[in-house]
This record gives sequence, structure tokens and C-alpha cells, in this order.
Amino acid sequence: MAQFIALARRNYDDHAEAEFTGESLEAEAERARELYADGVFREVWSRKDHPGAVLLIEAASLDDAQAALESLPLRQRGMLFVDAVVPLSPYRGFGPRG
Repeated sequence: MAQFIALARRNYDDHAEAEFTGESLEAEAERARELYADGVFREVWSRKDHPGAVLLIEAASLDDAQAALESLPLRQRGMLFVDAVVPLSPYRGFGPRG
């Protein structure tokens, strides 16, 4: 499995704040909980710079990570931008020296 960091934010270019209703946000949270329970979303943080999230995703491939993001209801409705999905590797500075 590989890990990825995704940066997501609300699409205020095409959608007003009023469209982000309690119902739509709860559907988004429910899907995120499902992906968390499945081990796909490993961690999720709320962003302080823009309404949205930073997600640590574990998936077999970049395509699988992107498919998980595409399954989010806000993304399906065009209400969520995914600005980046970045593949990660272990930090070499913590490896053995020798």
C-alpha cells in the first residue's frame, strides 16, 4: 500500500455558502467515516486557510486514492476542489545510518 496527501477545499467559485447545508455536509462526513472505517482515509484534518480538508489516504495506487476522493458526495456534485494528491515515501533521514 502507498500513502498520499490530498488537499481539498470547497468550490465557492460555482457554489454559494448556503448550498453547503447541514444535510450535504453530513452526507460528506458519513462517506468520510466509511472510508476511514475501510482504512482508506487514515487521517483527516480541517483546513484553517480555506474550508476543506487535508487527508492522509492509504491506497494501492494513485488511481485508487483519486477514486476514493471521487466517491465523496460534494466532489460528485462539483462542490469540492481537490487541489493536489501527492504520493508520499518514507523520510530517508529517519533510516539507518551506516
